[in-house]
This record gives sequence, C-alpha cells and structure tokens, in this order.
Amino acid sequence: MAGTDEDAVAAADDALYVLTAVLLTPAKFPSVLGDDYPEACAALGLPPLADGYGLVLGQDGDGARWTVVVDDVSLVAVAVASWDCGMEYDLSPDERTVVAALPGWPLAVAVAAPGVPAPHDPGPESADQPALCPPDTTVWGPAQRRLGADEIAMQWAQWREQIDDAEFPTASDGPDGGGDTEGGSTDGEVPPSDRSRAGAGSAAGGPDAEASSGGGTGDAAVPAGDTARADDGTTSGHGGVRRVLAEARSYVDTPPPLGRVRSSFAPGEARTLRADGPGWSLVARTDDIAFILLDEEPGEVLPVGRGPALPGLLEALDKMAVRPS
Repeated sequence: MAGTDEDAVAAADDALYVLTAVLLTPAKFPSVLGDDYPEACAALGLPPLADGYGLVLGQDGDGARWTVVVDDVSLVAVAVASWDCGMEYDLSPDERTVVAALPGWPLAVAVAAPGVPAPHDPGPESADQPALCPPDTTVWGPAQRRLGADEIAMQWAQWREQIDDAEFPTASDGPDGGGDTEGGSTDGEVPPSDRSRAGAGSAAGGPDAEASSGGGTGDAAVPAGDTARADDGTTSGHGGVRRVLAEARSYVDTPPPLGRVRSSFAPGEARTLRADGPGWSLVARTDDIAFILLDEEPGEVLPVGRGPALPGLLEALDKMAVRPS
C-alpha cells in the first residue's frame, strides 16, 4: 500500500501537530474526493475497507504536511463530534492504529500549527510518493459540484425557502398526462423562476470547518439567494434532470458502488438523502423535494418537484442507502 513505508510513518508520527480530522467511511467521507467511498479511497491509494478509516491532518516539527490514516474510526469520530460541539479534544492516535502516513493533505486546511514553519510538502527524503493535494475547486467540475451538494444538504432550510411549490408543473401537465415519461418523470421539471445558481467556492477549512462536515466545504460553496431564470421552462421537463432520476432509479435495482447513496438524519421523521453519479449530485429530504447539480451546467441548482413519482423513488433510495452506524 502506498505510504506505509516505516520511515514515512515515523517521520509523520514524530511530534505531529494535529490540525483537523475527518472520517473516511462508506456513510461519511469527504465527497470532494469522489462520488462514492471506493473512489474516495482510491484518491488516497487506500483499499476500501468495510469499516473505513480516520484521516488525521497535521504538521510535523518542520512544518511539513502529513495525512495520517488510522483504523481506529471510533477515536476519530469522537474527536470530530467533540469539535462539532465546541469542545476540546486531544486527538492522539496510538501508533498501532496507524495504517499509513501520506505526505501532503487531500483537503484544504486554513489553519497552521503555531511555533513551526509554514505548511509545506515533505521533502523527497521523507516521502516515497508525491504529496497529496486538494482537488481544484476554483472552476466548476465534479469536485465543486459535490461541494455544492454538501452545502445544500447543510443549509437545506435556506435553499428550500427560495422554492415556490406552486410553480412546479403537475403530472397532468406532462406530455403524456401521466407521472412517468420515457426518460424519467414529470417530477423532474424545473420551475422557470426557481432555478438557482451555485457559485464556485473554496474547499478551504480548518479544524471546525473540516471536522464539522466530515471533509465539508469550509467557505460556502453554494451561496443561496442568487436566482436565475431557467432557459428550459417547457412542460417536457429538463433533460439532465430526467437522466439523473432515471439513473437514480437504476440504483434501486442494481446497487451502485458503496457510498453512492447515503442517508442521514433530518428534522422530524425525515431523512436527508445524498446520491451521486457520473456528472451529477442529488440532495433530497424524504418528505420533501430534491435538488440536482450537473457537471454540464456550471453553477446551476435544479429543484425537482415532489409530484407523484419522487416520493416512491426517495423511499426506495433511503432503504438501500448507507447510514451512519
């Protein structure tokens, strides 16, 4: 496995100043790294173990960036939960739990350890592989699209209040007068005046930003409130949305890679659903509507009306989704 060289592990473990930590598990992983858990693991050169990992990001005494991968997921989960609550927690993984010490950071971190040189990549004498670096989120693409979906999931109420349900076409408005169409469903309609724009934000964050979201966005990736009129206001539905809904339905019959569909807590008895696929991300509440982001439509956030078919799809996805243990 890349990064397991004993000298590299010793170098990272020697006086590592921990800055933040995130979980890398099937139910909770930094989505900026991939559409699913195996893809996120592959970005770090790690096998997708069923129990997952904890990623500890810090600096050594020389200021070099290191990502220490541990198999003590519970320890990292406790640390992240404590930081989320504003509590101090001294995260000091036992060296026996260290799986790998990887040079660099796979996520942007906005803070640095005091009293050591500024963060920099380890020299070649300390590492046997190129240093990790965060995905480019300065331009729209898969990484930024997934960060946008993260932001919508975290700020659901802020996004939901922008949508006027009265502007969604009804099923009878569709081309065949029914709920389903060949490419998807009339649920996949985008209200003409409720198509919002997602900005290209930054993935930078520190102990609070990264730990609180499991590798989340730091700076807001999707500023709410900037709406734009859709160029597709027809009742035939938005082609990209219909494609996404069709692909999401296929997940129910043919399970996708682990972590492509995740379910987390939401207010009341609802669940927050997150699904990703080639070129798309979907965020939904099981008792409400959905939002879709597409690689081919930079910055656009497409709301999907509930209609007659979406509830059943969301229920089916929730049943097969990965959930936090």
